[in-house]
Amino acid sequence: MHFFNYKGNEMYAEDVPVRLLAKKYGTPLYIYSYKTLLRHFTAYKDAFKNCPNIICYALKANSNGAVLRLLAKNGSGADIVSGGELFRALRAGIPPEKIVYAGVGKTTEEIRYALKSRILMFNVESKDELREIDRTAGKMRLKAPIALRINPDINALTHPYISTGMKKHKFGIAIEDAIENYRIASGLKNIAVIGVHKHIGSQITSISPFVDSMKRILVLVDELQRLDFNIRYLDIGGGLGIPYHDETPPVPADMAKNILPLLKERKLTLILEPGRSIAGNAGILVTKTLYLKKGEGKDFIIVDAGMNDLMRPSLYSAYHHILPAVRNRRRKITADIVGPICESGDFLARERQIHGVKSGEYLVVMSAGAYGMSMSSNYNSRPGIAEVMVNGRTHGLVRRRGEYKDLVKDEEIPGYLR
Repeated sequence: MHFFNYKGNEMYAEDVPVRLLAKKYGTPLYIYSYKTLLRHFTAYKDAFKNCPNIICYALKANSNGAVLRLLAKNGSGADIVSGGELFRALRAGIPPEKIVYAGVGKTTEEIRYALKSRILMFNVESKDELREIDRTAGKMRLKAPIALRINPDINALTHPYISTGMKKHKFGIAIEDAIENYRIASGLKNIAVIGVHKHIGSQITSISPFVDSMKRILVLVDELQRLDFNIRYLDIGGGLGIPYHDETPPVPADMAKNILPLLKERKLTLILEPGRSIAGNAGILVTKTLYLKKGEGKDFIIVDAGMNDLMRPSLYSAYHHILPAVRNRRRKITADIVGPICESGDFLARERQIHGVKSGEYLVVMSAGAYGMSMSSNYNSRPGIAEVMVNGRTHGLVRRRGEYKDLVKDEEIPGYLR
C-alpha cells in the first residue's frame, strides 16, 4: 500500500499533485512519501512485536538522509555495507548498537571505523576477513562482536544478479563449513562470537525460500549452542519483494506467521534487514517528455530521465509501471520510453503500451524508491537530480538538484598541465 494515487485524472503524492511538484522542483525528480515509508516500517514492527527483534533497514536501498532520519526516529537500526553507509546511519541518529555490517570487501579503515563506533556486530563473510577484523581489533585493544554469514545454499527464486544464498555466489560461508569457521573465530582472542547471519537475496516473492533457509540455519544454531557457542542474535537478512508488475509477494505479517513458530523457545534476538520492502513503493521518479520520434517499426518517447537516474531497467530488464501525471483519453500507442544517455541500453521501458503523450507532459515511473537514486550516477556528465519528500500537504527538498560546477568540484589539474 502506498500514497501515490489518482484523484480524478490527476496523480497525487499524498495530498499534493505530482504535476505541481514537478513544476516547482523540476525534472527528473524523485518524490518520496513520508506516510508510505512509515507504514511499511511499522508493518515490520507490528508483525514481529512478540519476538525480541531489531529491524535494521538496509541502507543500500535508499540512503537519503531524510529517509534515514524518519526511520531512526521510529526506532530503526541499520544494515550497512560500507564505511560511507555507517557515516550516513550515524549522522541520521541511528544508534550504533543497532547497526550490523555486512559485505564481502570491508577494508581495514572501514573495520577500524566500525569498531571505534561500537556497532552491534560484523557479519563476516570469509576466513581472511575474520582474521583482519581480529588483527585490527587487537591493535585497538577491543573485542570485535561478530556473526558469520552462512550461505544456506537456497535458491531465492529471484533475478540471478540479486540472488545471494547459493554456493556459486560470492557471499557468505558454506553451511557445511560453518562449524569449522566458528571454531576458528572462537579461537581468536580479539573476536566475540555472538550471532549467526544469512541473507539469500532480494525481490523474493515467495515465502518458501525464507522458511527453507530458516530451517537450515536453525539446525546450525542449535548445534552451535550445543557446542557452547554463545549465540544471542539470529540475523535472517532481508529480501522481501514488492509488486512492480503483477507480483503478489508476501507481507511482513506473512513472514512472521511462518517464521516465528520455528523459533519456539529459543532465546534469540531476531535481526531483520528490510530495504526494498520499506522504500520501494514509497518513491516515484517523475520525468518530462522531451520529444516524440517515429523509428523503423516503432515509436520512441524521449524523456529527460535516463539510465543514470534509474539503472534497474537497463541493468536487470526490470519492469516499472509508467503512468501519466495527468490521465488522458488519447489512443494507446506502443513505444520505447527512452532517456538522453548515449547508450542503446538507455531505456525506462520497451514495447510499452501507453496513452499518447505530448512534449512537455510528465510521466511517473512507479516503485522507484529503492535502488533508484542510490544506484544513480553522473554518466554523460549529467548533474544529480533532486529529491523531495511529501508529508500530507507539506513538501520540501531532501536533496538539491546538482549543478554543472558540482561535476568538477573534486577534480584537480596537475601542475604539469597548468
